[in-house]
Amino acid sequence: MTRKQKRLAGIGGMVTVVALAMGLVLTALSDSVAFFNSPTDLMAETATPGQRVRLGGIVEAGSVERGAGEIVRFRVTDSVTSVPVVYAGLLPDLFREGQGVVTEGALGQDRVFAADTVLAKHDETYMPREVVDDLKARGLWQDGALVEASAQ
Repeated sequence: MTRKQKRLAGIGGMVTVVALAMGLVLTALSDSVAFFNSPTDLMAETATPGQRVRLGGIVEAGSVERGAGEIVRFRVTDSVTSVPVVYAGLLPDLFREGQGVVTEGALGQDRVFAADTVLAKHDETYMPREVVDDLKARGLWQDGALVEASAQ
């Protein structure tokens, strides 16, 4: 084997090892990827039951119910559709009705979203970018605030 052939074989071997390592990393990361959905998107069956997704919207007024232990039930809405959510755990201090929220979890067979993470806004001007973009596209967000359905 000539010197040039040895060098090409070494480079080929390194490319193979790097490609294999990248494939393993991407495979491992694919299990933790969560796609963003609005309640309307989620109920339009863009997510299959059991698939990990990120649901964002507004906590529907009058929907928060605290159950036994740390079980909390509430509805997330985008002013078009609302999705029932169940969460077991402590909610963020800033979680309340009428505020923006992003939840992570999976949609169950019964079409109830089982959240394992709940993120609430951190000040009066914050709204998750994906939620704002979706609400703007629907004409429900103007000048940094949610447009009431009765005002339209």
